[in-house]
Amino acid sequence: GSRVSLNPGNFVFCLNPSDHQHLRYNPLRDTWVLVSAHRMKRPWAGQVEKPPEEHIPRYDPGNPLCPGNTRANGKVNSHYDSTYVFENDFPALQPDAPDPGSDQHPLFQSKAARGVCKVMCFHPWSDVTLPLMKMHEVVKVIDKWAGLVEELGATYPWVQIFENKGAMMGCSNPHPHCQVWASNFLPNEPALSDRCQRSYYQKHGEPMLQQYARQEAERKERVVVESPDWLAVVPYWATWPYQTLLLPRRHVLRITDLTTEEREGLADIMRRLLTKYDNLFEISFPYSMGWHGAPTGPHLKEDNSHWQLHAHYYPPLLRSAMVKKFMVGYEMLAQEQRDLTPEQVSAETYPCENPGLYSRETDVCCRLSLLRSQLGRLWLSGSGLSWGACRRLHVEVSLSKILNPKLLLVCSTHR
Repeated sequence: GSRVSLNPGNFVFCLNPSDHQHLRYNPLRDTWVLVSAHRMKRPWAGQVEKPPEEHIPRYDPGNPLCPGNTRANGKVNSHYDSTYVFENDFPALQPDAPDPGSDQHPLFQSKAARGVCKVMCFHPWSDVTLPLMKMHEVVKVIDKWAGLVEELGATYPWVQIFENKGAMMGCSNPHPHCQVWASNFLPNEPALSDRCQRSYYQKHGEPMLQQYARQEAERKERVVVESPDWLAVVPYWATWPYQTLLLPRRHVLRITDLTTEEREGLADIMRRLLTKYDNLFEISFPYSMGWHGAPTGPHLKEDNSHWQLHAHYYPPLLRSAMVKKFMVGYEMLAQEQRDLTPEQVSAETYPCENPGLYSRETDVCCRLSLLRSQLGRLWLSGSGLSWGACRRLHVEVSLSKILNPKLLLVCSTHR
């Protein structure tokens, strides 16, 4: 909302966050973000990205992540039918790196960096993403995440789960997967977050993000999706245009601490959030995401009450499916800056939550609906489908496939 302020000449004016630039504090990083919403009025003459690939084959013999395929190092994937984890063939961290020693100049310091890097496939099919997967399939992904944190976190201080989705985010293989890196050191971002959360807890006696989730739930200004156990918001201090923060309502330190019900609730809210992303510009929405929780390894025996489990989603898109935000110039040399306010994003761009718009079955049903209208008399009575809700096509279905009873059965069973 607006508030009354005084300028140096003692003239009273009202600050409208949608029209006037202002700074917002990010308590997770102890930094400030410049918000300049009025810049969205300027015409765009910058770079326009290529539209994302529309058709991805379910199985590609040349894709190293598909079941049964041979990877670059000669190793062969198993014929998996659920999640699948393997050692990264080109890891950024290895467990046996040498120590550089301690005799160093203060301006030229280095330390030992050891760890492991794993790749985790979510699903055997290349043409699905998390919002297109079934609930029980997403729960298996969450269970595997928790298992990897428990396994690697027994030794390593930090286990970073992250997903880069889409070619715009540097994902070279169109297959649903993430990476898991475990390190013998606490990386910069979680180390900064640990310090900020600890400081807030010491001052206020409550975990920062638990209090933040409660405040956002009450204000309803930036909430994107919510459930009894989870809350997804555009953070008050967001830097990326469509950035979101996913939080449990209960105090949870690590993903391993989630109950069965909370994992099922997480699968549901992830699908809802990611469906909103996909429906926003009617594409498979690109993003980088990752989980942050209390440190592991030697920190398991410490008091980490200041921590609250959370996930960050950082999509790169700005104005459309083909206009990307760049962190350059002022952002690199001065401080973070954004154009849209978080309130504008949550209120104006996330109104639609129809999981039928973008799902595995409705990809087929959308094409059937279009061809039905073109042919004029294709009648699928009793299907129970809302054909008018299908707007985006992601697979090509020929007329011969329309007459395929298996496809008709898929459509008739989708509610």
